Amino acid sequence: MSLDEKQQSLIDDLNIIHDPHERLNAIVSRGSAMKLDAAHKTEEKLVSGCVSRVWLHGELVDGRTRFTCDAESPMVKGLAALLCELYTDAVPSEAAAVEPRVWTDCGLTKMLSPTRLNGLANMRGKIRQMANEFSSSQNP
Repeated sequence: MSLDEKQQSLIDDLNIIHDPHERLNAIVSRGSAMKLDAAHKTEEKLVSGCVSRVWLHGELVDGRTRFTCDAESPMVKGLAALLCELYTDAVPSEAAAVEPRVWTDCGLTKMLSPTRLNGLANMRGKIRQMANEFSSSQNP
């Protein structure tokens, strides 16, 4: 399954929940399943520009990306975990190229503050940067 197909499936699954507030609550609840090893909660793993502290860890496993995160705020953790879920198991070139549509296609941009949307954009930028680095390491 391509990353675009995975994203559409995720959007379809979330949009089964008709009320946008309940949809956001479901995303926050999903975040509790995301676990980040304490060893990865370092300064260099912090995502800048987020309202609360967010740590992002990325690695390349068998040619596929794997992202995990944690955050001080449950809402931020849920939103960040959704990005990690989306970009995990992608080939690095796809993870670098495919932009998230989930916020707009699930009606969340109207519910999230500009500061929170900026933090998510910064997290996406960090995922893109890691994916580009992974891609470069595969093709020296």
